[in-house]
Amino acid sequence: MRVLITGAKGMLGTDLAEVLQDTHEVIGVDMDNFDITNIKETVENINELRPDIVIHCAAYTNVDGCESEMELAYKVNALGPRNVAVACNEINAAMVHISTDYVFDGTKGASYIEDDATNALSVYGKCKLAGENYVRTVLNKHYIVRTQWLYGKNGKNFVKTMVNLSKERDEIRVVNDQFGSPTYTLDLAYAIKELIQTPAYGIYHITNSGVVSWYEFTKDILELAGAQGVNVVPITTEEIDRPAPRPKYSPLENFYWKLNGHEQLRSYKQALADYLEEI
Repeated sequence: MRVLITGAKGMLGTDLAEVLQDTHEVIGVDMDNFDITNIKETVENINELRPDIVIHCAAYTNVDGCESEMELAYKVNALGPRNVAVACNEINAAMVHISTDYVFDGTKGASYIEDDATNALSVYGKCKLAGENYVRTVLNKHYIVRTQWLYGKNGKNFVKTMVNLSKERDEIRVVNDQFGSPTYTLDLAYAIKELIQTPAYGIYHITNSGVVSWYEFTKDILELAGAQGVNVVPITTEEIDRPAPRPKYSPLENFYWKLNGHEQLRSYKQALADYLEEI
C-alpha cells in the first residue's frame, strides 16, 4: 500500500516508517511541510499524494501545555484529525488515528475496554476525544488506536529522562498513584502494521502487557539500566501539583485487538529491556 504518515519525525512516526518501508511505499510528512490544522491545505496535499491509508501520528502531546494553550490543542488534536479524515473520505483512503488513555477518567477501578464510557479530565484528553469523534463521524474506513505511556528511540520520553536523572541525582521522586501500561513505540508500530492488513475497522486498545505505577516503572528502568545507588521515592500526584489532571488508573485492556485474533503484545519489562539495550 501507499502509506502516508503524519508526524513522521516523531517517536512513533519514525518507528512506523522503519517498520513499514520493507512492505509498503511510505511517505512521511511533518509540521514543517504539512499543516493539519488547515483543512484546505490538508485536503489538497492528500489529494495530490493519493495514499491508500494515512497513519495520523501528528499531535500536540504536551499535556500540561494543553491547559494553557487550549485553542492550539483543539486545532491540532481535534480539527487536525477531522481535516485528515475529510481528505481521506474524498479519495476513499483508510485512516489510523492515534489516541490515548486520557479519554478516560481513571475511576473505573479496572482496565478499560474499547466500549467503556469516556470521560476525559484534561484539555488534552478532551481534545483527543473530540478528534476521535470527528474521525468516527466523517470516515467509515478508520482505525482508532488508543495507547499509553509511549517511549521510543527518537525524541524525549520518560525512560530517557529517568536514565539521565540517575546520572545527576542520588534521589528521584516519582508518583506512585497513577497506573498504566508502558508501551514501546517499536512494538506498537509492528502492531499497527499487522492491524492495517485487514479492513477490520474500529477502536483498538494496543499496549504492551502488564500494569505498573510510574514509581514502579522508574525502579524497573534504573534496575535494567544498571543505575546503582539512586533512591526512588514514591510521592502522590497532589505533591507534584501539575496543571492538567491525570487519570489515576487507566490501563487499556486490549480487548478487541485480541478478539480479532491478534496476539497480546509482550510484557512492558521485556520491551523495556530491549529498548534500553538499543539506546
